[in-house]
Amino acid sequence: MAKEMSRRSFLKKGAAAAIGLAVVPSTVLGKKFGHTAPSDKLNILGVGIGGRGASVLKGLESQNIIGLCDVDWKYAEHVFQRYPAAKRYNDYRRMYDEMLKSADAVMVATADHTHAIIAADAITAGKHVYCEKPLTHTVYESRLLTKLAAKHKVATQMGNQGASAEGVRKVCEWIWNGEIGEVRKVEAFTDRPIWPQGLMRPENDERVPKTLNWDAFIGPTPMRPYNSIYTPWNFRGWWDFGTGALGDMACHILHPVFKGLKLGYPTKVQGSSTLLLSESCPTAQTVKFVFPARDNMPKVAMPEVEVYWYDGGLMPTRPEGLPAGKDLNVKGGGAIFYGTKDTLICGCYGADPYLVSGREPKCPPVMREVKESHQMDWVRACKEDADDRTLSASDFSEAGPFNEMVVMGVLAVRLQGLNQELHWDGEKMRFTNIPADATIKTVIKDGFSIKDGHPTFKKTWTDPVNANQFAEELIKHNYREGWKLPDMPM
Repeated sequence: MAKEMSRRSFLKKGAAAAIGLAVVPSTVLGKKFGHTAPSDKLNILGVGIGGRGASVLKGLESQNIIGLCDVDWKYAEHVFQRYPAAKRYNDYRRMYDEMLKSADAVMVATADHTHAIIAADAITAGKHVYCEKPLTHTVYESRLLTKLAAKHKVATQMGNQGASAEGVRKVCEWIWNGEIGEVRKVEAFTDRPIWPQGLMRPENDERVPKTLNWDAFIGPTPMRPYNSIYTPWNFRGWWDFGTGALGDMACHILHPVFKGLKLGYPTKVQGSSTLLLSESCPTAQTVKFVFPARDNMPKVAMPEVEVYWYDGGLMPTRPEGLPAGKDLNVKGGGAIFYGTKDTLICGCYGADPYLVSGREPKCPPVMREVKESHQMDWVRACKEDADDRTLSASDFSEAGPFNEMVVMGVLAVRLQGLNQELHWDGEKMRFTNIPADATIKTVIKDGFSIKDGHPTFKKTWTDPVNANQFAEELIKHNYREGWKLPDMPM
């Protein structure tokens, strides 16, 4: 027998839909899966705690932090000391074996390449998940987490904290109210990378520190010798472990673009960059996405739109009418929406939006106002019953499809050697116009030198490989032996 909608659920959802006012965090309604924590506090496991994870955990300290895992105990020592009651691990699989049954939720802030498998294992066990951005390393992994979260009805949140802030809400309100008219072009940029990129694979191997579990750091990617250039922090610049400036920052900067314009799957994409190496992300790159027309909204149409991305010091042309000296870079980047009525500009995280015309629109609220932090809004969602839950601001139902867009840009850059615009079938997760016999190769080493005053160009290339097979591996990785994702839900 189908569960009848409660009077509370009807009032709550009906009021929110009708007037879009702030939703006050609900009282605990119970959880469908796992252990119920004492005093209505969540029992949380943290995986990847030395860097960004340390900050996320601070936002969760009102809950019970019962277990902590990091592959680098030297890097994570300050966090272990902050939570002395939490049990310590250097391999999440062992922590899960011993503690997952006692946990309600998991916080994931490891290197990009292990986000999906750690989060997926938690979700299939019925645990709520907070995962740092980028949500995953590949398109397939993003689709998988989206479907797993829906199947298991857990509360989820990607760590793009601007999703819970005022700026994103204001951008959406202005666009949806028709304040800038139809948008057919958006340009966005970041001042990153601030970590090393454009590097060749180091030729010297180093001794693995005693405090580092190198095998656990490598995770599902092919094994390679240890070198201190890879971790901590610098993982972002290496293809096997990170997604470069695009993957790191677009999850903040392109979020108001994705949400405000109600984007879905792109249909076309192309990228270019400085020297593209086989091991490391380029020092600067640009990507063009094309999205088809979406359903019109009551006050504004949603025509086909082109979205451009720049990083590594590359910048869009300054919009006409923008005052001289006005810095487009706010908190690490920005986005420019070119509308038929006005131009809207916002910073990273959607911060400080304004119109080039100088107008200050007054629009009715259309989105829920998050009263607590990004982390605590997720905690609130975790504590609500799955059938009566108000989704967090970056629930995987939105963050998953959005992250597909982000890592699609990474694909475009890595496939630029095909010298063509790529056509994308989002539903089937495949390119449709790469010739069957097309091959692609990448630079392993740049041997440029100057001899007797004359330049010598001597690049070492990978062997040519079938371009479709190469693309398929980038869309869905083949994991190292011993590592496996759950099956994709139907």
